[in-house]
Amino acid sequence: MTGEIPRVPAQRAADEGCAVALDLRVVVHPGLTLSVPARLRYRAADPYAVFLDSHTDLATPITWVFARELLAEGLRGRSGLGSVRVRPGAGERAGSVLITLTGEGGSVVLRAPADRVRAFLARTESLVPTGRERARLDLDGLLRRLCDGGAASPGP
Repeated sequence: MTGEIPRVPAQRAADEGCAVALDLRVVVHPGLTLSVPARLRYRAADPYAVFLDSHTDLATPITWVFARELLAEGLRGRSGLGSVRVRPGAGERAGSVLITLTGEGGSVVLRAPADRVRAFLARTESLVPTGRERARLDLDGLLRRLCDGGAASPGP
């Protein structure tokens, strides 16, 4: 496999979204990792973004939102600046994707199986192919919500 994300013809799903459950490994210390239940989510209504819910066993998971393109590029090489960075694993971590999240309290490195992330991205492509995101945006609705003082983005 070349590591490229397969192009899938556009298809409509009933819920217009997809998700995949992940068992992320958190690198606590060299040689010591902990398991964190997580989920990657995508909604066609928010076509540029992916949602990473961690600690899905909690009543309210911790959610990070970042660009689908950042995740896709991170399968092939280093991607992202600032609070979210993604890169492929190397050496003994080959077959993994390393996601670094940085917040006020510091940084954490999450290790996800690359094949699961690749399959998730292929599912997002079936909903909204890369390059066709703009056609899925409801710019009039967004402008209306902003002018009315409402939320800029539809709910999860």
